Amino acid sequence: MTKKEEQEEKRRKKQEAELLRLEQMCEYEKKYAAAAYICGIDEVGRGPLAGPVTACAVVLPKDCRILYINDSKKLSEKKRELLYEEIMEKAVSVGIGMASNGRIDEINILQATYEAMRQAIGKLTIEPDVLLNDAVTIPGATALQVPIVKGDAKSISIAAASIVAKVTRDRLMADMDQRYPGYYFAKNKGYGTKEHIEALKKLGPCPIHRRTFIKKFL
Repeated sequence: MTKKEEQEEKRRKKQEAELLRLEQMCEYEKKYAAAAYICGIDEVGRGPLAGPVTACAVVLPKDCRILYINDSKKLSEKKRELLYEEIMEKAVSVGIGMASNGRIDEINILQATYEAMRQAIGKLTIEPDVLLNDAVTIPGATALQVPIVKGDAKSISIAAASIVAKVTRDRLMADMDQRYPGYYFAKNKGYGTKEHIEALKKLGPCPIHRRTFIKKFL
């Protein structure tokens, strides 16, 4: 076998492995295939010291396959951006919900997360029949709910939601870095990195900091 043939064989095997992984990620979508619309839901930003918690609801077309889609935490920023564009292009409908830092302080992070998820569902242009949720059951949601532990690695719909939510929030935090310089929001996305905490102690909180999250640092 020539070097070119070896490379081709390696590429073919890699592609086969990816297609197999992708089929495994469609297990729940196949299970509920009788439903007209299956919606994946995920959130990002429960842990940061600043910024909103962001949820996304995504309805993909039946039998949709997007190569290399995965839990957003397992992807590079560049890969997430590329997949975001493909998801937005192919999705039947996408809804985004956000709960601000003020709302998080007011009702707590869990309730704020549920609120953002309900917002995201409400912004869909269609009514979903099945909600595939990343590990949670959303109070007040009327469709059939299927909570899946580590769902963003097990369902193509949840993975799509996790990518769109992550890219949306990351872009927002990059904008916040321009508005509130000195906290390195573009780099840390509001998470409590060493330099973010040092900046917080030096500069004090800015309007997007979660007061209930930063007490121990001030």
